[in-house]
Amino acid sequence: MTPTISRLALAALAITASILSAQPALAAVACGSGNFDAWLADFKTDAAAKGVSQQAISAGLAGVTLDQNVLNRDRSQKVFSQTFEEFSGRMVPPRLTRGSNMMKQYGSVLSRIEQTYGVPGEVLVAIWGLETDFGVNTGKFATIRSLATLAYDCRRSEQFRAELLDALRIVQRGDLAPADMKGAWAGELGQTQFMPSSWMKYAVDFDGNGKRDLLHNAPDVLASTANYLAGYGWQKGKDWQPGSPNFAVLQQWNKSEVYSKTVAYFATQLARAP
Repeated sequence: MTPTISRLALAALAITASILSAQPALAAVACGSGNFDAWLADFKTDAAAKGVSQQAISAGLAGVTLDQNVLNRDRSQKVFSQTFEEFSGRMVPPRLTRGSNMMKQYGSVLSRIEQTYGVPGEVLVAIWGLETDFGVNTGKFATIRSLATLAYDCRRSEQFRAELLDALRIVQRGDLAPADMKGAWAGELGQTQFMPSSWMKYAVDFDGNGKRDLLHNAPDVLASTANYLAGYGWQKGKDWQPGSPNFAVLQQWNKSEVYSKTVAYFATQLARAP
């Protein structure tokens, strides 16, 4: 995971932490009831009612327990207060050479991705570098356990209940085995940190090997990221500087203006690199 506050956490900071999410009508066991096992059993019933296969439910949720470390992380989020100059100065220079090398290494793939989705390689490589150091730091938290913990917790239970269902759908579709689903503490997965709902909506099998693999497969990672941006209205051939329509799309990737400006700056630096 990127050595900064998670993308999901950045977005969540705009929401008052004291507001409790309402539980779905089917949930007989309340969030934070003091009995996680009973809540999980109830969730399994709900997942089956929503069309998730018993095989995926059993494989994904077997032995899942509450992760207090995840709750501690969620409660200790700090307001993202770095300026653009501070954040970009810390994040971009150490990644510029490697980013330039990635542009060359995946040049043909990035060209095909741009032809397909309209998103330039510089933007994709900038996001890739900022999120996980080009796939090096994707996170070590068990994704399904993290999501189950946050769904059981009452702070954003409805949101994470939906993400947990989509994590099981990723298993059901055959994209990943539960044991391989490791990422950031808030449930982001893969080399550009997709939440399960975004994975289900935007992940693509760009190399045609039959799987959408955003953990290990760079062409799938980059193309899926482009598909996400295209889905939010990326305009082919237009720039991505602050104030442009494409910058507004970058802000759909990350609500933090400082982070989005850093993506734009990094991408511009990559475009100018020899």
